[in-house]
Amino acid sequence: MINFVLNTLLRKASRLDKLGIHLIRVCVALIFIWIGALKFVPYEADSITPFVANSPVMSFFYEHPHEYKEHLTHEGQLDPAKREWQQANNTYGFSDGLGTVEILIGLLVLSYTFSRRLGMVGSVLAFLTPLVTLSFLVTTPEAWVASLGDADFGFPYLSGGGRLVLKDVLMLAGSVVMIADSARRILGHEAAPRGNGSD
Repeated sequence: MINFVLNTLLRKASRLDKLGIHLIRVCVALIFIWIGALKFVPYEADSITPFVANSPVMSFFYEHPHEYKEHLTHEGQLDPAKREWQQANNTYGFSDGLGTVEILIGLLVLSYTFSRRLGMVGSVLAFLTPLVTLSFLVTTPEAWVASLGDADFGFPYLSGGGRLVLKDVLMLAGSVVMIADSARRILGHEAAPRGNGSD
């Protein structure tokens, strides 16, 4: 009896990959849309300043990337002078643009339900994004615990920001699964008779 129940559960579990791919899409889209929307809020824009300022491919968006350390705030902290500097630095303009791109990627991932090709574009963009963010582990000093007296600092001791960045490896892996599934569906649709399924 126990073996029968176990085998039944295992058989059901073996089919969860079909549900899993849909969950991956929803979760990836949720992350992009939610975090993208937060990019329009000053505290989130302020929090990404070290990553952008130290990035060789993004720092040019800021007016004064090398001065950021003097103007960092904690989440929930309001410092009008520092916020004014962030405004002049184009921190909020860049963050608004980034948020728009992230929301668009999330919507493209969700568009899979009615367009396999748009869903594929979203999946590819969702794959490319973590490649950029994971590079922050190399370019951003604040991704690692600072040397403030404790013996544990630098590599491999990730800071709070570094730990958040490292989690993007899951986004990278999930995007590969989405790309493979989209490609399979597109190839299957093109092989099927015209008039069936979505494009």
